Amino acid sequence: MNVDTIDWVIFHIVIAVMVIVDLKVLEHDDRDPTLKEVLTWTILWILVGVGYGFLILWHYGEEPALLYFTAFLVEKSLSLDNMFVFFAIFTYFGVRYRFQHKVLIVGILSAVIMRAFFIYGGIILLQAFHWMVYIFGAVLVISGVKLAAGVEEEVEPEKNPMVKFAKKVLPISDKYDGSKFFIRENGFKFTPMILVLLAIETTDIIFAVDSVPAVLAITTDFFIAYTSNIMAILGLRALYMLVAQIIYRLEHLNKGLGALLVYLGVKMVLSGFHTKIPIILSVLVIIVILTLSIAVSLLLTKKKQEIKKKKN
Repeated sequence: MNVDTIDWVIFHIVIAVMVIVDLKVLEHDDRDPTLKEVLTWTILWILVGVGYGFLILWHYGEEPALLYFTAFLVEKSLSLDNMFVFFAIFTYFGVRYRFQHKVLIVGILSAVIMRAFFIYGGIILLQAFHWMVYIFGAVLVISGVKLAAGVEEEVEPEKNPMVKFAKKVLPISDKYDGSKFFIRENGFKFTPMILVLLAIETTDIIFAVDSVPAVLAITTDFFIAYTSNIMAILGLRALYMLVAQIIYRLEHLNKGLGALLVYLGVKMVLSGFHTKIPIILSVLVIIVILTLSIAVSLLLTKKKQEIKKKKN
């Protein structure tokens, strides 16, 4: 797809403005962000992402817009699973809820750069080696089956190579100072927050193994893949802060996300045999899978709470 330079400029201006405003609104070192604040910003980021999709519809037509919306929905959904891991990392390091925002924004902004390289590299590989379609498809299917079955690797930041290396080479204080990354303590020292950031960063690289093939299973157009991915992950800070407050209600979501990865993996493998699944069918399948998994999660959580109340 031939993309006008002005569209790249508009996209990055919108992103820059949203990030600056987001920083001003959600950063509170003196109190926890309220549920209303994080819910409002989660909705706002989603509306911006959807709005950009309509801009693509207006400028480039129906098919690119459908591909964008599909990729955006998939990436936003997969990011929910990432939130559970982020929650575990913050809990392990004992970072208070109100001080998590800076790590999240730094981690997410650096993830934007990494995802751009990963997506571009993935597209180059697929164009150069047709058989990579089957590799990426297999990765998605295997990841999906493991996720649906609940076979996930334990979050053990103390075993993270980057965290272990940083502990050895960096002067790190044994105390936090709000959301700061470094302090003056017998000279210059990092706070443990730098270890949290490294754990989040390396975790995001691992997540890219699933999310990048997932978006490439939908489209190999760099503009669509990049913009949908970035729009999805830039709202993660508000989404995480929302999920952190309602995380106990989404314990069965992994099964739906696993099914989603399996579907995308099969779709990618079939594309290698020149069997194309209609975009609109993919959109419907994805919406049905996500709606059912969220509904089942909420229903089962509600029943569990009712049973618990009766016992008490």
